[in-house]
Amino acid sequence: MTIAEKPVRQRKVVGLTGDGAAADAMMQIDPDQVAAYPITPQTEIVERFAEYVANGDVNTEFVAVESEHSALSACCGGSAAGGRVMTCTSSQGLALMHEELYIAAGNRLPIIMPMVNRTLSAPINIHGDHSDSMASRDAAWIQLFCADAQEVYDTTIMAVRIGEHPEVMLPVMICFDGFNVSHDMERVAMLAKEEVQEFVGEFKPLINMLDTENPISIGALVLPQFFFEHKLSMIKALEGSVNYISEIFAEFGKLSGRPQSIVESYGMEDAEVAVVALSGIAGTAQWTAMQLREKGIKAGVVRPRVYRPFPAAEIIAALKGVKAVAVVEKAAAPGAAGAPIFSDLCTAMFSMDKRPKMVNYVTGLGGRDTSSAQYTAVFERLQAIAAGGPIGQTLSYIGARE
Repeated sequence: MTIAEKPVRQRKVVGLTGDGAAADAMMQIDPDQVAAYPITPQTEIVERFAEYVANGDVNTEFVAVESEHSALSACCGGSAAGGRVMTCTSSQGLALMHEELYIAAGNRLPIIMPMVNRTLSAPINIHGDHSDSMASRDAAWIQLFCADAQEVYDTTIMAVRIGEHPEVMLPVMICFDGFNVSHDMERVAMLAKEEVQEFVGEFKPLINMLDTENPISIGALVLPQFFFEHKLSMIKALEGSVNYISEIFAEFGKLSGRPQSIVESYGMEDAEVAVVALSGIAGTAQWTAMQLREKGIKAGVVRPRVYRPFPAAEIIAALKGVKAVAVVEKAAAPGAAGAPIFSDLCTAMFSMDKRPKMVNYVTGLGGRDTSSAQYTAVFERLQAIAAGGPIGQTLSYIGARE
């Protein structure tokens, strides 16, 4: 075929919600199997992808199940049989999957799961915070966090390559905020389906129970003399995955023209005070920092796009030279000294001879908005701490009525 005869690959720019972006990325990936159960605010993903199945736009085997536990159980079976497998969930659905989360990771099954962040009940609440994914942070799933629909689309595609990398072979969550991202209509630049297919490539499973030439057992009983080593190999794969995530981000950035990085930052070149936050609340922090910089305040923001494995080196590098840091989180850790990200960052920095003073804020539980005025108060406190003032109470709750 000559260059003139080569088919034109049509990229397009469309309006999509975050859920729609996840579903359309899944359609372009065209996995072997999807097993999923609808739950607000993830439902649009299941509905939209089921339409693609019904219309013949994908070759995927769609498995309708009676619960989220069954959904991930079916995914584990499909992945163990050598298939490229995807699912999606949110909140109580992820909690119902809890048993299977460990089975998927422990058996090294690279299942891909868009996960719409919604608070955990009770009382019942359908709005977004990060309590669901944080409750599963030690299940050995890679966790990638998105701030808008474009990132949801891009990250869902990259997640396939990350999870299926032969040195990784672990399941991946693509986390994004319920309603604020899942239901907001935004501009999304899509690749051509052929480009996505070439990027993810043909799945060549390292684990395949249906390969009769190389019979294996999966999920068999492992006694104490071997169990520790089995878990340690999984832990090492998760820790080492950050290197492959970086490589795959760079490759996709070159293909799409949209740079991808493990840690996004604003104003960190000369920042003296900074906020570390995931997802959408980092956007409000950045807008506030922009306003403060016009007043001469050297404020900055660090937004990790990867939470597991925890990108300690990248966050620490971004915070170099900062005098005071606030870690702002949409999840609490009841009974603990600090919320999850704060605890991770404190641990990572503990042995450093020189480190910034740090405080922790929990905000936005149950989907409550975090305002620029609240961030202004956070930055003002950081300025006082940077100037030599007392740290005071380490953990605070911002935006809650007394």
